[in-house]
Amino acid sequence: MIMAEQDPQLNEHNKQEYPPMHTAEHILNQTMVRMFGCKRAVNAHIERKKSKCDYELSQPPTEQQVQEIENKVNEIIAQDLPVWIEYTTQEEARQRFDLTRLPQNATETLRIVHVGEYDACPCAGLHVERTAQIGRFVIASSQYNQPLFRIRFRLL
Repeated sequence: MIMAEQDPQLNEHNKQEYPPMHTAEHILNQTMVRMFGCKRAVNAHIERKKSKCDYELSQPPTEQQVQEIENKVNEIIAQDLPVWIEYTTQEEARQRFDLTRLPQNATETLRIVHVGEYDACPCAGLHVERTAQIGRFVIASSQYNQPLFRIRFRLL
C-alpha cells in the first residue's frame, strides 16, 4: 500500500459526480455482487437527481429481491460507515480487483475507495466522508432485458 503523504501521481478525473449518489453506487455494486454473485455494474450513469446501473444476470430478480436490494443498501448507509482512500500500485491492485475497465493510460498508482469494510474498488470519483451523508436510497424502477438488469435509483 502507498501512503497518502507521498502525494501520488494520478490520472485526472473527467467527471464531477455528486458525492452522495456516487457513494451510493459503490454500496449498490457491492450489494449486487453479494446477493447475485455478479460483477459490478457493466454500465452506470450517475447523476444528482436519478441514476442507473446495469448488471449482467442470468435471470431477473424477483420483486422481493429488488426490495431486499433497496433494504440492504439503506442498511449499509444507516451504519454511518467511514469512506476512506488507499493508494496502491497497479500490480498490487490486480491481485485484489478486476481491472479490466481501467483505462490503458492509467498511472501506476491507483486510488482505492473503501466504504467501511463493506466495499473497496479502484475509483477516481468524489465521495462522501461517511455513509450517513448519503440519505435514503430508493429504487425508482428496475427492468430485465436479458442479460442486463437495470436499476434506476434516486436519493431522498
